[in-house]
Amino acid sequence: MSPSIRNIFFAIGLAAVVIMLLTFNVSFVQLWQQLTTAGYWLIPIIGMWLVLYAMNAFTWKVIIRGSGDCPVRYLRLLKVTISGFALNYATPVGLLGGEPYKIMELTPHIGVQRASSSVLLFAMTHIFAHFWYWVTAVALYLVYVPVNLPMALLLAIVLLFSAGGIYLFVCGYRKGMVVKLVRLVARIPGLRKWGQRFEMRHADDLQHIDAQIAQLHAQRKTNFYAAFLLEYVGRVLQSFEIYFMLLLFTDLPASWLTFVYALLILAFTSLFANLLFFLPLQLGGREGGFAMSAANLGMTGQVSMSISILCRVRELFWTAVGMMLIKVGNGQRNPVDIRVNHVQPNH
Repeated sequence: MSPSIRNIFFAIGLAAVVIMLLTFNVSFVQLWQQLTTAGYWLIPIIGMWLVLYAMNAFTWKVIIRGSGDCPVRYLRLLKVTISGFALNYATPVGLLGGEPYKIMELTPHIGVQRASSSVLLFAMTHIFAHFWYWVTAVALYLVYVPVNLPMALLLAIVLLFSAGGIYLFVCGYRKGMVVKLVRLVARIPGLRKWGQRFEMRHADDLQHIDAQIAQLHAQRKTNFYAAFLLEYVGRVLQSFEIYFMLLLFTDLPASWLTFVYALLILAFTSLFANLLFFLPLQLGGREGGFAMSAANLGMTGQVSMSISILCRVRELFWTAVGMMLIKVGNGQRNPVDIRVNHVQPNH
């Protein structure tokens, strides 16, 4: 990626972080009170995400290896992973920021087709794991929490939504979904001509990317299931962030049931926030999700507010780190020969 394009990504992300800091609707006194209350708990709360990003980067490496060699060093993948998620957090419509950045960073090493397919596959696997995580949350809710009629209807909607998402992604894994997405965009008023021109100009590239997506599921099942398992376990481990906060802000004991509550809060908050994906840092949606899910489990509004504030602090911390990482460690080392981009047969 050229320094000028990288600087554009950095400037966009930095501007978004500044805006989010200025619109952080919490007084300094209240913020300082929450930080001092958290104390040393901030270390596992913030540090937990380094573990999650490390798992994300390893998932990405597994996916890249599903279509051939991976000449990119793991630490570089980790750097780009953190920066990519930071851009997704900071920019509206999420994937319009981080995914193009990751594709451009990997293209000099593995070519544009493999870079594009690996980034798309990672995004698909990340979302696919979320659907299964929400299904898990519904099952745990039915086991551990009393259910009334309105909640039963809501759980049924969540289950149907997740099942539909799983079905669509399984179809996408089998046949690829890039061509279908481009054709879907071409049906949107105002984008019809652009979508048709884009498909005509890049027909071969789009077909190759879809072939690489299908190849991971059909021929590299070990890589596919390893990537999915890593992402699913990562979502479960993410629940520890809320678990630590419940131990901090409530009288709940350090028990399996408290962890189940943490998983349920995170699951339904992430579902609500992802439905508002067009907001930078999912402003408002995440707080609303915390409030509703915590209240439904019998917790006070003060608890949900404290959790949401610390989650915002953690997000702003890692977003700032991701923005800084865009500017460091950008030397191009040993790029591979990318003249041949077709899918290699699996011998």
